[in-house]
Amino acid sequence: MPNPLHPDPAAGRKPSQLYRIRNQAVRVPDGYMAVGQIVGVHALRGEIKLEPYTDFPERFVAGELFWMGEELVKMELASVRSHKNVLLLRFVGIEDRSAAERLRGQWLFIEEAEAAVLEEGSYWIHDLLGLQVTDTSGNLLGRVVEVLATGANDVYVVRPAESQRQELLLPAIPEVILAVDLATRTMRVQLLDGLAAPESVE
Repeated sequence: MPNPLHPDPAAGRKPSQLYRIRNQAVRVPDGYMAVGQIVGVHALRGEIKLEPYTDFPERFVAGELFWMGEELVKMELASVRSHKNVLLLRFVGIEDRSAAERLRGQWLFIEEAEAAVLEEGSYWIHDLLGLQVTDTSGNLLGRVVEVLATGANDVYVVRPAESQRQELLLPAIPEVILAVDLATRTMRVQLLDGLAAPESVE
């Protein structure tokens, strides 16, 4: 297994896409999905605090492999337990707090082929990002730049093409999200009362 603290520079970086996740720019390598970010360390024995970014936290079990950072360093999970709003993970080869500190801020990824099967009408966040959004009259409202988890339902953040216009927040409910076509990279929406739309953009 590569040393997670000293990745092999010869491996290089895979082509990646720049996404905005939790209001920060994250480069996600092509063919991979972000499943969590290392946000801190815990105690002295190499445990890290992971903020999950997945609807399937049960994927975090001892023995599973993950890929860390843009260099896609292979990491084997040695142990996992819940702690408040985060998961406490320990990786094989990370034995003390100093080593764990060096991982702070890194994102964990899995290969898209390892993703769980979604129910009909459900979508992976990375598939939604970048979709072109139009209203029922065909007016272009912008593109999906972020998905916010609010508890009751997700909210899609739509950014108009012209930066001076205000972002549009669309609740991910059937009354608003009428159609999603991943093949054409489009989303058709119904703007309900209270959802102020920016002027259509070209």
